[in-house]
Order: sequence, then C-alpha cells, then structure tokens
Amino acid sequence: MLNVCFSPRYFAQTHTNSMEKLVAVAEQLQQFNDYKFHEPQQIDPEIFKALHSPKYVEAFLTGQPAKLATFAGFKPWNEQLRDAVLSINAGQLLATELAFQHGIAANIAQGFHHANYEYGGSYCTFNGLALIAQHYANKRIFILDCDQHGGDGTADFTRRLDNLYNFSIYGLAFGYPTYERAESRHIHTKHGSFAQYTMALHEAFQRANEWKADIIIYQAGMDCHQADPYGSAWFTTELIQKREEIVFNLAKRDNIPIMFVLAGGYQNLDDLAKLHAETFHIAHRTYYGKNKD
Repeated sequence: MLNVCFSPRYFAQTHTNSMEKLVAVAEQLQQFNDYKFHEPQQIDPEIFKALHSPKYVEAFLTGQPAKLATFAGFKPWNEQLRDAVLSINAGQLLATELAFQHGIAANIAQGFHHANYEYGGSYCTFNGLALIAQHYANKRIFILDCDQHGGDGTADFTRRLDNLYNFSIYGLAFGYPTYERAESRHIHTKHGSFAQYTMALHEAFQRANEWKADIIIYQAGMDCHQADPYGSAWFTTELIQKREEIVFNLAKRDNIPIMFVLAGGYQNLDDLAKLHAETFHIAHRTYYGKNKD
C-alpha cells in the first residue's frame, strides 16, 4: 500500500478552498484499499524559529501583530488555521521519513513554496519544503516543483540551507530568482508544449542525479491544468496524468526515494480533487501495481 499522511486537523475554515480540497482528496482515496493512512501529531512550533524569522513565527502562533500573522493571505487569523498548519508540517516530516523507508510516500498537503525566511505569502505560511532540509540536515533534499507559479520562497531558502536544491517548472514566474541551487524552466502558458515540459522533467532528474540527491520532494501542482484560471491552454487532463507517470517512473528507475504533496489548483473543487487523486493512483500503479477498490 502507498503510505499517505493526513489528519482531520489539516482542515481550517478559510475564505479559499485550499484546505477543503485536502479533505476532498482524502475522502476520495479512502474509498480504495490501496492507501495506508498515517495521522501525524502536531509539530513543535519552536522548530520554525530556526527556519523562519522568530518574529514572524511568533506572530503566526499568537495572531499578533495581525498584519504579520496574516501576511500569507489567510484572514482573519484563528487558532484552527494555526493548528492545521502545524499538523500539515508534522505530516511533511512523517511522510519524508516514510518515503526514506519505503521509497515513496505522500502528504495530502499544500501551501509551502512562496514562504520565505521573513514571512509567508500567497497562502503559504511556513515553507514545509525547506523544513525537510532543515530537519534532515545530513541529507540532500531535491525539490521538483511543478506548480504553475515558480517557487520563489524555496529558491531563497537554498541560500540558507546548503543541502537544499530547488528546480521549478512553471508557466508563471512569480518573481522566481536563479541561484546556484535554484533553477527553473519556463514553459509558456499559450505557446509552450508538453514536449518542452517533458524535456524539463528529464533535465530535473538529470540534475538530481548529478547532485546525488537523497530524496526528491515533488510538488504535484494542478494550477497548470487548462481549466484552471492560471492554467496553460495546452495542458490537458491526459497530459497532467502523463506528467505524473514520467515523474514516478523516473524516480523509480533512478532508485531515488520520492515524497509528493499537492500544490496549487483553483478550479471547481470536485474536478480539482479528482485531478489530485489521480496523482496518487498513478503513483500507486507505478510502484505497487493496479489500483483495486
């Protein structure tokens, strides 16, 4: 069975459907017998004061000052949101440990890659990708970010964490910088093609192998889908699924452990949950064989 991290505590009522979709995806997967669910405990908040500015962390934990506490975009601040974020990030570490043990695992979570050291941004509170690199300081953590928006926050963290490499493939740059261990491939939303995207995926795995990555953390973004308000016109459902097949087959071929998470997606919730669930099904088929009810 594919090991998956999730907790009902991941949910918080917000003005977006960001956390509603986590519950929706979990409910879809729970209809199958192919997934072993693990419920993480809450993480020690003090861990984040070594990752982010202590002033920002304290603001998010307490709700004061409100402007800094809600800088990521979730307003108003509330304890349910705080506890959800802490649980989600506990799942990041548990899922990574499970991936090291089993070769693959997942966390039904999102909201990481725009958060930088000083503050969160664009519905990303704490950078749960950089958190993995901080926690596994003796491991080389390679981020394959396939969200439609470039992971600018994670790119910045590569300058603070020597064991972190970020590779973003995006349609919308979102101010993505380029550093020694932060690179990107821009595939145009209208004039791009899946051939270009496929080449970028192979380049990412080549870089991961050259760098001798110990694990790949894959952000399986759905906001690049053609029905998404931020999507690429050419990126159909079939091509999204082909992307997942390529990623998981390359990770398996290269014998690199992989942990994957959800990422952006802003279309109809039911359709979005189905797209995300298919990532899990493809991962299961690649590593364990055919899905069964």
